[in-house]
Amino acid sequence: MKGNSEYRSLARMSLSGKWAFGAIVSIICWVIMCAPGELVNSASDTQIGQLWGIAMLPLSWGYTVMWLGVVRKDDVNYGMLFDGFKDYLRIFLTLLLVQIYTILWMLLLIIPGIVKAYSYSMTSFILKDNPDMKYDAAINESMRMMQGHKMQLFLLDLSFIGWFFLSILTLGIGFLFLAPYVSTAHAHFYKDLKRETL
Repeated sequence: MKGNSEYRSLARMSLSGKWAFGAIVSIICWVIMCAPGELVNSASDTQIGQLWGIAMLPLSWGYTVMWLGVVRKDDVNYGMLFDGFKDYLRIFLTLLLVQIYTILWMLLLIIPGIVKAYSYSMTSFILKDNPDMKYDAAINESMRMMQGHKMQLFLLDLSFIGWFFLSILTLGIGFLFLAPYVSTAHAHFYKDLKRETL
């Protein structure tokens, strides 16, 4: 496994010439996932907004695995954002389980919940690379792969904190570029992790 600066550098290299694409994909994803929820929230019906967000889990999956395609130098396009809907039940139910398990751990204690969230963090990539794997099998594979690597991924995320504050200073515009940056770094992390844990 590489160091944090190496993963950030690899992510920038992979995104060379694709920053605008990344920003547009981020806008599309945000509008679809959040805008309808915001509209109903304004009508004081937050449950509908929450249910919409849950129903759109395959969209968030498409966003995550799209950057794995960038890392692997595949031909990526905007349509890939919606690939999760082609295998809706497998993607939706697996990611729903991830959310449920994470929330249950968070209800016990915050720190164990965060640790578990990192244990489950490779689930989306695993679903992409293993079309027949689903539910607890995919989650357990993520837990296996992340044994001994959770802190490393946490520190990688922490290394983006400067970019996070810069994004806030730009009134949120920076997040359109930060999200692809972090996601691509995660994809590179998964690529190495998969090779190391085979």
